[in-house]
Amino acid sequence: MTVIERIKEISKKRGWNLQKTATEAGIGINTIYKWKSQTPKIDAISKVADVLGVSVDYLLGNTDEMHSNKKDNEPVDLDKVLSEEGMAMFDGQPLSDEYKKALLAMLNTMKGND
Repeated sequence: MTVIERIKEISKKRGWNLQKTATEAGIGINTIYKWKSQTPKIDAISKVADVLGVSVDYLLGNTDEMHSNKKDNEPVDLDKVLSEEGMAMFDGQPLSDEYKKALLAMLNTMKGND
């Protein structure tokens, strides 16, 4: 499977096309299409991997493991995770702003109980 095929597959699961994925990653809307004939720049493919929630190695076909090699004991940046941007999707579907705010409030309450 090629880089673009992997990106298309994951994007589709999230209800996105390649242009939406590129926009969410903060790269040009046609950048991913160019990867059919050009080698992607590492910073651009890293941004795409981040918004899709997969590892760069997965997108490049170096592994079939979709997620990063992050160790379970590495600290998580809770402020980033608990931000509204960090909670954009559930089960491949975007969350409404109202749902994100409610979930953020609940998680912040739980964070304070540690």
